[in-house]
Amino acid sequence: MLDSRWFKTAGVAAAITLATATASYAAPAPATAAESAAAAVTLRYDDSRAAGWESAIAAGVASWNANVGNVKLVEAAPGTRAEIQIVATSGWPQATLGPVRPGGQARVELGSQAVAQGHDKTRIAAHELGHSLGLPDTKPGPCSQLMSGSSAGTSCANAVPNAAERSRVESAYARGLAFLAPADGRVLVDAP
Repeated sequence: MLDSRWFKTAGVAAAITLATATASYAAPAPATAAESAAAAVTLRYDDSRAAGWESAIAAGVASWNANVGNVKLVEAAPGTRAEIQIVATSGWPQATLGPVRPGGQARVELGSQAVAQGHDKTRIAAHELGHSLGLPDTKPGPCSQLMSGSSAGTSCANAVPNAAERSRVESAYARGLAFLAPADGRVLVDAP
């Protein structure tokens, strides 16, 4: 016959083990800044065919990288594949509507026709990159909306996404690679 103290001791040990195991799954620890940065989706861009736009592209990329946390744009090393191809053209700016995935493909055309009419190069670059990140145009719209594009007028130089635009991009890339929807694929031309 077994001693009843053994059952009590074994029962207490089992309860402690179950409580410990349950507690470890009940509430995951919040992600640290380093873990969040590591979880960001990285998209590479190639601007080697965008002569004359380098500083505007760098400023547009910096604006997106400063304002969204779960997707980062980085310049592709020469000879490596890039998800976003950026080229300079003589027409109106246009871009493939994303959100582009890692390994996917989107094209951004930075058109000099918009610059000739007085539109800000950095705003154009940031706006077209916004399309690659999944944002459609919001025309007509005020200067405070980056995606209002040319409808905000030639005096508008705002290259910073507003809260709604940031939120939409954050939402598109929120769950990392596994849940990222493929790019829309439509080309949006930003003529007035």
